[in-house]
Amino acid sequence: MRALISGAGIAGPTLAWFLAKTGARITIVEKSHSLLSYGQNIDIRGSARKVIEKMGLTDQIRRFNTTEKGTQLIDPKGRPFAPFPVKKGSSVSFTSEFEILRGDLAVVLYEASKDQPNVNYLFGTTIKEVVSNDDDSVKVELSNGEVQEFDLLVAADGQWSKVRKQCFPPEYVNVVDKGLYVAYYTVPRLPTDNDWWNIYQALESRGIALRPDPYGNIRAVFSRMPCNDAQKKAWLEASKGDRQTQEELLKREFADAGWQAQRLLDAMDQAPDFYFQAVQQIKMSKWSNSRVVCLGDAAYAPTPLTGMGTSLAITGAYVLAGELSKLDDGEHPSKALEAYESTFRPFVEKIQKIPFFVPAIAHPETAWKRRVFHAFAWALSKIAAIPWVTNRFEKSNDNDFPLPQYPSFDDKGSKTITSYNNSSTRSVS
Repeated sequence: MRALISGAGIAGPTLAWFLAKTGARITIVEKSHSLLSYGQNIDIRGSARKVIEKMGLTDQIRRFNTTEKGTQLIDPKGRPFAPFPVKKGSSVSFTSEFEILRGDLAVVLYEASKDQPNVNYLFGTTIKEVVSNDDDSVKVELSNGEVQEFDLLVAADGQWSKVRKQCFPPEYVNVVDKGLYVAYYTVPRLPTDNDWWNIYQALESRGIALRPDPYGNIRAVFSRMPCNDAQKKAWLEASKGDRQTQEELLKREFADAGWQAQRLLDAMDQAPDFYFQAVQQIKMSKWSNSRVVCLGDAAYAPTPLTGMGTSLAITGAYVLAGELSKLDDGEHPSKALEAYESTFRPFVEKIQKIPFFVPAIAHPETAWKRRVFHAFAWALSKIAAIPWVTNRFEKSNDNDFPLPQYPSFDDKGSKTITSYNNSSTRSVS
């Protein structure tokens, strides 16, 4: 099988690693000229950890741990309370023992996959046009001018996938807005900073968070739920504008937020990794179209509100590779793509069901709402510290995907899938 993957983030390299085990020939195109080291804290949960174990990468992931000790709230006077410390093997804390920066995880997955047989990365290259997608092959024109044919094209190029836009009708894609805007960037660490995920709730539905990284910096996050039509219009326009417009809006809206807002606003224009986004989900009515399939955020971006975007990308890549590994030589991939969707979609839909009160509950508009939330969080932290309660929660927690087993990925042996016509990727005129 000849597979073309668009995107060298999380899902793409994971898929490449497993597909290489089947004997497939894989090309990965990435628009950036090198791997980007940017990105905020993410974690790996549930079945995704088992996938990482299968790849033999657990120790490497741990070496890049962000050093975060847990999650705690900050009161209006800047004092920490309601701590939820990390507990090994537990999902009670909002901080995982597998916390890692997105850029670091991308490097780990790239390094693991690039040395696999028949895996080729093309940086600074994109898919200019999907020329055809039919029973024989999927033909693409790359940004370097080459026209090539493949047996499979995987859109792993993120939430606003350009491959998806070319290959799926607009009615296939539903963008669900969560009414929240977020800005991320890195600031220098001060001696007074700590290794906790510190969450401060300003009034008027604003939030500020600080998180550690393993490089001596602090990762800052501003979040805002616009409260009226004028604010909604301003934030929507900023999300489509340039960095200067976004920074000016943040400085206006957070100038009186309190806690460490001014420090962060002053450092914002020096940040090399400033990123501003509207928090939105992607829900597709169908994940594949003939030989083209969407993976990760391109198919089912769940938003950071779920804490599961990275885990879905990793586990989804494993399932897709596993179903492809069951194909007979030369078989059209549609059966495997449908099996990938039918196997994984129920879990994805479960994760994407965000409670109606989220994210509003964490962005109180008034002082009394903040007091209620703080009282609830304080009580919850006390309960979570009781061992038997924690153990009972872990036993009753079914928020995990039962990982299918595929013989091709077992140590006992592997199956090789040849290409549709038993030839390697080639240029065509």
